[in-house]
Amino acid sequence: MAASGYATTPTKSSYDVIIIGGAIMGSSTAWFLSDNPDFTGSVLVVERDASYENSSTAHTNSCMRQQFSTELNVRISQFAADFVKNLRGYMGGDERVPELDIQNYGYLYLADNNSFADVLRDNQKVQLAAGAETRLLTPDQIAADYPFYNIEDIVLGSINTKDEGYWDGGAVFDWFRRSARERGVEYVSNEVVAMTKNADGTRVQSVTLKSGEVVSCGQIVNASGPRAARTAKMAGIDVPVEPRKRFTWIFSAEQPLDRDLPLTIDPSGVHFRQDGPKTYLAGCPANPDPAVDFDDFNMDHGIWQDHVWPIIATRIPQFEAIKVVNEWAGHYAFNTFDQNAILGPHHEVENFIFQNGFSGHGLQQSPAMGRGIAEWLTYGEYRSLDLSLFAYERIVKGQPIIEKAVI
Repeated sequence: MAASGYATTPTKSSYDVIIIGGAIMGSSTAWFLSDNPDFTGSVLVVERDASYENSSTAHTNSCMRQQFSTELNVRISQFAADFVKNLRGYMGGDERVPELDIQNYGYLYLADNNSFADVLRDNQKVQLAAGAETRLLTPDQIAADYPFYNIEDIVLGSINTKDEGYWDGGAVFDWFRRSARERGVEYVSNEVVAMTKNADGTRVQSVTLKSGEVVSCGQIVNASGPRAARTAKMAGIDVPVEPRKRFTWIFSAEQPLDRDLPLTIDPSGVHFRQDGPKTYLAGCPANPDPAVDFDDFNMDHGIWQDHVWPIIATRIPQFEAIKVVNEWAGHYAFNTFDQNAILGPHHEVENFIFQNGFSGHGLQQSPAMGRGIAEWLTYGEYRSLDLSLFAYERIVKGQPIIEKAVI
């Protein structure tokens, strides 16, 4: 028995569904399968690090937004918001499940040129049509609502304060796992190291675990986050997902703001937001932004001193005197093709199911993606929300999804 409470070897030699990766994506799928009365099969979740210490889920900044440029991404987040706010109801009214909400300080996109301002205007049309409440703000309106910003270079802002901000992703993840296991989903602390396909290569027949067991499968779900390409390669499949490092800092200010700080997307690419009553969070990618080793979580301290802090202090002069109190590096499961999800079955290896490439949107997309994959596994189709836009075939055909609101 692993320290997590997971067994290290499965109890059976065959499962209807094997999910590779037990972080929030894999656990969402496991839970939605367990919640669907039409699914009566067996489920095994194989998690290589049952502490989840280095998972993308553990390093998330746990934010949610409706401000995307494609309607489907907006609707995916709308379901996430409903799921979070009604978690106990979705989980059958279980009184152990906490009542959650979203801290709706919103995302504030800042445009410093007319071209990006036009993108924000176009995005707002999509968002309003989908039922979001995005507002465009002139510099004067930004100054009136948030007088602490330096907006000398800003031509337009975009903000939505309904179902947009921080939420407790850790609690949702914990209950996905706990409830799924109580309903019979089996989790093991182990690692898939090989796959065997049938003679014509159209199905994965079994997986081999690091401990030596060979386990047969009906369907297999790749929910292995930044390791998605390694998992797919075992089935002879290429998927354009790689680990990209993202840095986060928690800081306190000598002069705290007198109101909540929205998640501000500065034109530089640095973003920062309220974190606690007296602390704030900032994040950014590396520059350049290469793929990194799966185990590389080293901080680059120069980025804060030379890049992030000067940008924050310029945008919010009140933050000239700030102090870092915590910091970490995590990994995006970065889809190099178009930074959108890769979802559903492979076009040739028909029982190999993708749940990959969320490029930083995974936590907020996990309820809809888990529900969708569970529907596919049960019915062979998406029923609640048509997620076929994210099919792997678009990569084969060279047809990227153009999502303009990627952070």
